[in-house]
Amino acid sequence: MADFQVTQIEDYAPYIGSEAVERIVRKAERLRDLHVVNVNSTYYGGGVAQILSSQTLLLNQLGIKTGWRVIQGRPDFFSITKKMHNALQGGEINLTEQKKKIYQEVIYENALRMHLDHDMVIVHDPQPLPLIQHFRKKCPWIWRCHVDLSHPDPELWRYLASFIERYDAAVLSLEDYAQALSVPQRFFMPAIDPFSSTNRELMEEEAQERLDHYDIPTDLPLVVQVSRFDRWKDPQGVIDAFRLARKEVACTLVLIGNVATDDPEGKEIFESLCRCGDDRIFILSCQDSALVNALQRRAAVVLQKSIREGFGLTVTEAMWKGAAVIGGKVGGIRYQIQDGVNGFLVSSVEEAAQRMVQLVKDEALQQRLGEKARETVREQFLLTRLVEQYLDLLGAFKASFLLKD
Repeated sequence: MADFQVTQIEDYAPYIGSEAVERIVRKAERLRDLHVVNVNSTYYGGGVAQILSSQTLLLNQLGIKTGWRVIQGRPDFFSITKKMHNALQGGEINLTEQKKKIYQEVIYENALRMHLDHDMVIVHDPQPLPLIQHFRKKCPWIWRCHVDLSHPDPELWRYLASFIERYDAAVLSLEDYAQALSVPQRFFMPAIDPFSSTNRELMEEEAQERLDHYDIPTDLPLVVQVSRFDRWKDPQGVIDAFRLARKEVACTLVLIGNVATDDPEGKEIFESLCRCGDDRIFILSCQDSALVNALQRRAAVVLQKSIREGFGLTVTEAMWKGAAVIGGKVGGIRYQIQDGVNGFLVSSVEEAAQRMVQLVKDEALQQRLGEKARETVREQFLLTRLVEQYLDLLGAFKASFLLKD
């Protein structure tokens, strides 16, 4: 049998120090053998799946049995939940009774197949939210929302709040997203796993092999955006900014993303972007974490020009690799990038183009911002911080619920 290795909490000691590792181990020991389950809507594509993949493994390594369930749904269900996602972030939705019926019917079908006998249930985002109404609640149920809730559609929010109010707590990414709810609200910013295939150290020849495999030229500086093909990520704005910038500097743009199983709009957006490609604009849809790693490490500039953003883990990933990052001045990006110190914040195509030109021309500036960026992630946005917050949450509920010792 192969000798597989997974990350241990001790592996983080060089980044967070042995005292922090020991503190996390002590907290976990008090919760050992509790059984936790996470429920979301996709196993790959987007930040939630990335977080759950690493977080569930590390919690199991700490002795807390942590599962991960993925709901199943028809295309019409995911079309509706995508519209909900957009409306939570400030878009519009025609919330008909038929849409509500399909949404709740599919969740009921999932509930029939899902046997939850755990010490805590954590439900992620709006897709599986109504699950709670189909179970006799014997443990804490937490709703974890990862999207930008600063301007949710009022009608949709009233509808979803009727389910949220059944939970024992809501965990949001930022205090900016707090809502008028009767349930307690906690605020956990997401975090990255530095040992994942997307973030691990990469040898120069490994990085070059990935770029060569996809025929990405490296003769000119690379400008890169990594994100789902989603209008809130403003990929068209990135292309427009690049076209302005290359009037002054020679460079190559790579837009890379994937189409998650719960995002039916992604394919359409990808196909529309492909019409913008040329010999210096590459649009790639693939699930290749090593390629993402290579691109973020080799880029002169990494963009995340979002117009709405719950947090923006691709920003964190690029900052960890010492990249010079330009981010949209929205959502969680503002809590990662300090403008002019460890990256740049922009609010328009023209600003993005200007910063792109500045960075491509100034390698010393790239390096200075990149060094500050990596240190920011080391101090604030590594997975151990997020895991410790969940340990504290689980510990607080253990004290108030009749959870097993």
